[in-house]
Parts: sequence; structure tokens; C-alpha cells
Amino acid sequence: MFTGKTALVTGGSRGIGRAICLALAKRGASIALVYAGNEQKAAETQAELTLLGATAKAYRCDVADFAATGELVKAVTADFGGIDLLINNAGITRDGLVMRMSEQDFDDVIAVNLKGAFNLIRHTSAGFLRKKAGRIINVTSVAGLMGNAGQANYAAAKAGLVGLTKTIARELGSRGITCNAVAPGFIRTDMTAGLDARILDTVQQNVPLHRLGEPEDVAGVVTFLCSPDAAYITGQVIQVDGGLRM
Repeated sequence: MFTGKTALVTGGSRGIGRAICLALAKRGASIALVYAGNEQKAAETQAELTLLGATAKAYRCDVADFAATGELVKAVTADFGGIDLLINNAGITRDGLVMRMSEQDFDDVIAVNLKGAFNLIRHTSAGFLRKKAGRIINVTSVAGLMGNAGQANYAAAKAGLVGLTKTIARELGSRGITCNAVAPGFIRTDMTAGLDARILDTVQQNVPLHRLGEPEDVAGVVTFLCSPDAAYITGQVIQVDGGLRM
């Protein structure tokens, strides 16, 4: 399905990002895996991708850094000959009630989760426009749709991704480029592993499917949105949350 295509996946070494890399690689894509700091996890995921027969390379980059993301896109383009699929998955949390949240914690989350996506879209858009083709997928969150106490920074960043997605869809759609968002609910990752058992129990009671999602549940939707079958879908936010009651 994706033979001859290159996917740049931020936050690609673990969790949802890793699952997206593997799903795309299984369908023939070459993978530019971007990670922030965990070199061991990045190397492990790259090795998994190679075992699948995919061409893959890991790149360390702070996606919040505009200049660094510009250099990243240049490097990936030089190594792979271009970028066809952009998946903005990188994200961090710095949770706390707004009355106690530091300015730095707010700024850091906005910088990575929202500005990081802008940076990558800004630097890849010229290549997409030249080819008159491209897929952009932004990984937002149900927190950006309904808010979440203790996550003013995270929810604001993820809500911003929704607005960014819809705007990019309008700006680039006439050139054959689609931009969509996927909004995961509670997915079994490192980010949810530390949640109290009582919270997880409450979550599952509010999910009709009565389970947490798996990274592969999100990866399947991302893969679809990258595929030719989704050619007439743009500016949409697809929730992958098991029917979570808001």
C-alpha cells in the first residue's frame, strides 16, 4: 500500500508512535523515526522496523525548535528522497491544577505538543506542494475536545491541534494534500501506566467497550487516513476512545 512512500513520525520510539511506525512499515513504507531523547528505545524500534524489511532511520530532534525541525526535514529528504506522510505524534505532559501550574510547564507543553506540529508542517509543506500530494496526521486527544482537570496546558495544546488541522486542510486541500487528526482516549501507554487503579476503573466504566485502548487501535486509524482509501477525507477529527462518555 505504501511502497515507495516515506513517513516521518515524531515521537516514534514508544507507545502510539511506535505502533504507527510498525503499522506503516508492514504496509511497505520507509520510516523516518523522530525521538526526543531515549536513544535506546529509538534504536530498538528501528531494529524492529528493519526486521520487517523496512528502510528505517532514527533522528533525534526537539520538535519545539523551529530551526532544528527545518534541519531534520532537510536530512530526511536527503536520506529518503522526500517525505510523503507526516505524522505529528510527539507529546509531553506536565500535569497540575491551573492555580499551581508554572509558566514553564504551560509553555513547555504548548511548545512540544502544538508548536512542534506547526514546525513540522511548516517545513514539509513546500515538498508536499511541489508534488501536489501528501498526508498530514496530527495526533490530538479527547482532552482537547472535552478538557481535563489538571491538564490545562495539555488540553489547550491538543485543542489547538484541532484548529491547526482544520486550517491546514483548507490551506493545502486544493493541491491534493489532506490533513486530519486522530483523538485517542485512554490508551495503554507509558503515559497512562502511572494512573491510579481507581482512576482506570472509573475510566473503563465510562467506556462502552470496557477496556483501555491499545496503541495499535490508534495506528490502524492513522494508517487508514494515510491510505488512498482516505483520499476524500480532510479536516476531520476521528476519536479513537472506545465510545468514551464525555
